[in-house]
Amino acid sequence: MSEALAKLVGIVLVSHSAAVAESVADLARGLTGGGTTAPVAPAGGTADGGLGTSAELVSAAAAAVDRGAGVAVLMDLGSAVLTVKALLAEGDELPENTRLIDAPFVEGAVAAVVTASAGADLAAVEAAATEAYTYRKE
Repeated sequence: MSEALAKLVGIVLVSHSAAVAESVADLARGLTGGGTTAPVAPAGGTADGGLGTSAELVSAAAAAVDRGAGVAVLMDLGSAVLTVKALLAEGDELPENTRLIDAPFVEGAVAAVVTASAGADLAAVEAAATEAYTYRKE
């Protein structure tokens, strides 16, 4: 693993659909502008391929992207949020310095991945993702 990649915040995208999580991850990676891209892992659907959320998939995704700089977790809908909150409450299911990010799923994911890929710390990644709530489409 390169030294630059080792210092980047990891991003986990939790969706009720594996296809949605993977597609948003692909979109966010594609919009980084090339170069080094922060580690991003989708955690969508259930372990058997159905719709829903899986604590095991979220934990595995977080472990896969953890490089020691923190892990930002963005979710799509209600029970995905509850799953991540439950994992955080357990205390040992997610890497240290994992943060639930309250942000729009698609816009927040793009902002988080782009910002993390630029080498920003976890607080800056969270700020960029949450700022996506202010994006106007008028």
